[in-house]
Amino acid sequence: MRTVSGPTDHVVVVGAGLSGLACALHLIGAGRKVTVVERDAGPGGRAGRVELGGYRLDTGPTVLTMPHLADEAFAAVGDSLHRRVELVALHPAYRACFADGTSLDVHTDGEAMEAEVRRFAGPAQAAGYRRLRQWLERLYAAQMRRFIDTNFDSPFQLLHADLARLAALGGFGSLDRRIGGFLSDPRLRRVFSFQSLYAGVAPARALAAYAVIAYMDTVAGVWFPRGGMHALPRAMADAAGDAGADLRWSAEVSALERSSGRVRAVRLTTGERIPCDAVVLSCELPSAHRLLGRAPRRPVALRHSPSAVVLHAGTDRTWPQLAHHTLSFGNKWAETFDELTRSGRLMSDPSLLITRPTTHDPSLAPPDRHLHYVLAPCPNTAVGPSPSTWRELGPRYRDELAAELERRGLTGFRASVEEELLVTPWDWAAQGHAAGSPFSVSHTFAQTGPFRPRNLVRGVDNVVLAGCGTTPGVGVPTVLISGKLAAARVTGAGTAKGRR
Repeated sequence: MRTVSGPTDHVVVVGAGLSGLACALHLIGAGRKVTVVERDAGPGGRAGRVELGGYRLDTGPTVLTMPHLADEAFAAVGDSLHRRVELVALHPAYRACFADGTSLDVHTDGEAMEAEVRRFAGPAQAAGYRRLRQWLERLYAAQMRRFIDTNFDSPFQLLHADLARLAALGGFGSLDRRIGGFLSDPRLRRVFSFQSLYAGVAPARALAAYAVIAYMDTVAGVWFPRGGMHALPRAMADAAGDAGADLRWSAEVSALERSSGRVRAVRLTTGERIPCDAVVLSCELPSAHRLLGRAPRRPVALRHSPSAVVLHAGTDRTWPQLAHHTLSFGNKWAETFDELTRSGRLMSDPSLLITRPTTHDPSLAPPDRHLHYVLAPCPNTAVGPSPSTWRELGPRYRDELAAELERRGLTGFRASVEEELLVTPWDWAAQGHAAGSPFSVSHTFAQTGPFRPRNLVRGVDNVVLAGCGTTPGVGVPTVLISGKLAAARVTGAGTAKGRR
């Protein structure tokens, strides 16, 4: 594995999102002095926090899977995730509601889920679920160490026995067809394939290997941190500070001072100069490329995942049919993905994620009030409406979403809203997200593994990238891994010093 050359005693980490904080903890554990600079007033990045009329809103991800990956970062400094954050295992992990009026509770316990599938769709589908679960477990085992939790220096690293195992499992076929080989019920197939949206690819065109995300969601378990998802980056920042990191909030980087192929210092917009031996850029890819003065050349321009409209609604009531996470599927499916990724139209029959964090933490809202987070996927601004168009379109679409929620059983939703925050691709673009998408670079084959933007920057000896735009990709588990992989580029593989 290639690593940063020269001294690496003092590392500046730019960005205090999940990847930057994970990187900082791993670096401190390897004996490095670490300074974290963050343009916002506190940690979190995408996993931020907004206070609104007594409601505490998570501005980013709402689903936590694979918490042991976060615990690895805490353990690097002799700390523990479970000492810092109270996690609640969600049962069910999701409730899936379908256009025909049926619903299914998605359990991560195998026996409970098999019983639920049998109730929902009969014994043949329950037997198919058993086989699917076994396949997902084997798929995860074949991918995790060799293709996800690894630093790539060359595509030739793919030539390994695990590649043959992945091929034998059908990992390079179609996700939709592979899931269909286990489950014929189209509703069940959606439950185990909608995750490809996270990767920015329709199930019919996604590699079956991306079912590893379904493994994380439907087999490994889903958790909720008390205090909301923002409790995780807040705890990571506290652990890093207690371990000796210098945490700088409201500190925006204006430039990297370079000489002889190395960054010698990080300059802030205040004019302060922070000398360093190495830099980890965990900011958005466009921001990283701006600081570096160039973007890497690629034969084909990067493609970005669909975006999302998010409605945060503080309400005076809730609805008993909602679980902590509810998937509300529209009747259309293939058309939805065509609209999101090709035609650039808003979903004509939307599939929505509705999260109610006050289910397990009422303190996130005022007494006797409830918090609902409604996520509607939408085209990114490269294929759909421009950021400026969204400034006018957003309020109209918000009203359409509210009306759709009422049609789907959330009677009185519009009248119940006391506080709200609407986030559209205009807001994501204003935050620096390319193509107005918080889901970054999509996971097409040409943008996955060794073909994804590398985390070791060519032409600069001591700069490493971290975050969802680089290896291994999008999602809470993968950005935590990204931070660990970036730290390994600085410290060397498997050693506390590891300098080259």
